[in-house]
Amino acid sequence: MATFDQSLGHSWWSADAATATISLEGIVTGWSEGARRLLGYRASEVVGRAAADLLVDREATGFSPVGSQEWSGAAVLSHRDGRRVELTLHAHPSLDGVGATQAFVVTATTGTPDSERDRRMVEWAFAQSSIALSTYSAASGSWRLNAGAEADPLGEARSDEGFLRCVRRVAEEAMPMRYEGFAPAPPAGAGGQRSWIVELWPVRDPGSGAVAGVGTAAFDSSEQYAARQRLALLNEAGTRIGTTLNVTRTAQELADLAVPRLADFASVDLLDSVVRGEEPVPGQVDAAVVLRRVAHQSATEGGGVPEAAVDLGGVDTYPPFSPPARSLTSGRPVLSGEGDPDFVRWVAEHEARATVVREHGFHSVMATPLRARGITLGVAVFVRGKGSPPFQQDDLILAEELAGRAAVGVDNARRYTRERTNALTLQRSLLPRDLPKQAAVEVAYRYLPAGTGAGVGGDWFDVVPLSGTRVALVVGDVVGHGIHASATMGRLRTAVRTLADVDLPPDELLTHLDDLVTHLTSDDDSIVRELPYTGGIGATCLYAVYDPVSRICTLASAGHVPPALLLPDGTVGVVRLTPGPVLGVGGLPFEATEMELPEGSLLAFCTDGLISHERDVGLGLERLCEALSSPVPSLETTCDAILKDLLPESPADDVALLLARTRALHADQVAAWALPSDPAIVADARAQASRQLAAWGLEEAAFVTELVVSELVTNAIRYGGVPIGLRLIRDRTLICEVSDASSTAPHLRRARTYDEGGRGLHMVAQLTQGWGTRQTPTGKTIWAEQPLPVG
Repeated sequence: MATFDQSLGHSWWSADAATATISLEGIVTGWSEGARRLLGYRASEVVGRAAADLLVDREATGFSPVGSQEWSGAAVLSHRDGRRVELTLHAHPSLDGVGATQAFVVTATTGTPDSERDRRMVEWAFAQSSIALSTYSAASGSWRLNAGAEADPLGEARSDEGFLRCVRRVAEEAMPMRYEGFAPAPPAGAGGQRSWIVELWPVRDPGSGAVAGVGTAAFDSSEQYAARQRLALLNEAGTRIGTTLNVTRTAQELADLAVPRLADFASVDLLDSVVRGEEPVPGQVDAAVVLRRVAHQSATEGGGVPEAAVDLGGVDTYPPFSPPARSLTSGRPVLSGEGDPDFVRWVAEHEARATVVREHGFHSVMATPLRARGITLGVAVFVRGKGSPPFQQDDLILAEELAGRAAVGVDNARRYTRERTNALTLQRSLLPRDLPKQAAVEVAYRYLPAGTGAGVGGDWFDVVPLSGTRVALVVGDVVGHGIHASATMGRLRTAVRTLADVDLPPDELLTHLDDLVTHLTSDDDSIVRELPYTGGIGATCLYAVYDPVSRICTLASAGHVPPALLLPDGTVGVVRLTPGPVLGVGGLPFEATEMELPEGSLLAFCTDGLISHERDVGLGLERLCEALSSPVPSLETTCDAILKDLLPESPADDVALLLARTRALHADQVAAWALPSDPAIVADARAQASRQLAAWGLEEAAFVTELVVSELVTNAIRYGGVPIGLRLIRDRTLICEVSDASSTAPHLRRARTYDEGGRGLHMVAQLTQGWGTRQTPTGKTIWAEQPLPVG
């Protein structure tokens, strides 16, 4: 093998060393090839001559073959070309079978006796170094190890193919390399896994410069490796814990991360108030606290968590002396184990826990409180069993860091759960629970809150019965999420219902609603100012009115997506509307669109949450039309099919869907007459109404109907203008309508004792279940509604 340390500048162990054999008479009897290269003489020129002839000074060596023992010393020899060569000679006696010296083997090395001592010191340093050193011979493939390398488990790494490939690369490429090796898994109690950093470098022959082998030096990096593993685990915790705003899921993420890299078993128990999303009491909790198991994980192969003494969702009361309770009361992590009397007592007092500890050999436990913002949320417990070393102080610090990060995630999830619950409660209280009864359309609806952390939105829908058996269909969406969006949605829905009660046309209703939103935006209202929308309140709305008598549907949109329409013949498409501005812009008009619908037409109103996950809204509407055209037995089934086809597993926005299938009142359900402006016609109007009721089989309603007709027609003749019309509608109720050309609306007034008039509308209000007035393009219509006679 070539030089171990090239700084020495000479070769100290070579297969081609300069050696010669000298007889007892001082005659050279043998000459090596190394001697020829060193002094230049061929063997034929030296063998048989006196060895002293090669010395420059015969007396200087002090070496005499006769009777001499092993000897070392300096000498100056003459090179064949006349040069002086200073050497260190080593003479070793060659013994015969009886132990007598028969010749001497002389070895020559360049340098002085001092350098020889240095060489030996290098050998001693190699053999006695506390660092694991070794050399690999490229020629023979053999290893030479010092004591440190032989005693260390790294010696087994020399059979590892990865390490051997690294050695071969260093020898072939003559480039130093670094290799990290790991000792086999330690037995229980032996500490963590051992790691080694091995430096490898090429060893060159100083004479030829060729790589003769590889030198290695191994350093124990177990502590550094463990530190890196801890940092890696903490870094991973930042991305794996708290990925969702779900308390249980966050707790499970902590348990999944800790097992098996930190513990053989881990559990997370939380206070019941935390699980419910409520606000826990700040500070540490009292001893013997009751906790609920929300997550656990096991390193046991085959699945399941056989080590769990408490089932998921179950509760357990930890006694004050137990490690979890001590951790909770102190607010600090606790390291315990089989040598702790409190641990032994805690296990013994719980039969299921004692069985688990005995079967799985649990011997070391860490309990770490989950605390965030000064609030105790619960406790995380980490356990190691047989085959694993006990926890150390570094493990306790790591567990505390992991629990701290998990606690922040759990608290965020808890606070989100509380806010979301409040927002959902508010939103559900504002949305219609049961749609009002009406005869114009058959309806079905679905409402789905957002499935992500965006929070509850401001989507809403409504069905508002109007006079004359008409119905208003409404769907809207407030920009933003959270309680503020829900509160704004409630205000707008109430405003729409109020304006609908006035019976305004859709375009006029949206104009008034736009003015209202503009005023809300300008008000000094904290709810409005904190809305996550740069323009204050932003909302869209689609308002439609359907009349089953005329089968006319009138729609107007304030920046809302248009509805899809399925006709009875199977034709499906998107209703073409003139889009208006988003509510709150102000100053821009809204336009109404009218269309006549065959009986049985199906309208699908929705918010953008149903189609906005598509990159193109048009594509989303096309998919809605496709889902709408699929044959289904009922509107309820159609709703479910549309949601299944269009929505992802977890919608990013609220979704409101309202389906309405139109009905039509046939000619035999409606009777209408045109009346002249003559008081004498009132009696004829009563008679015509009475005959129509008899034709419908509603004679029992004749008395009240005649009174209503008399009063309303009289008022129209007295205060209104021509044309005057009378209409009776028979559906689920009996409706009497009188229209005239005046836009002045009547009102109830209190008649004095001796007044001759002023009591007509008061009687109408008393005898019917409802009455009102609505504006028409030619004037107004006064209507009164009464229930049909029983049977």
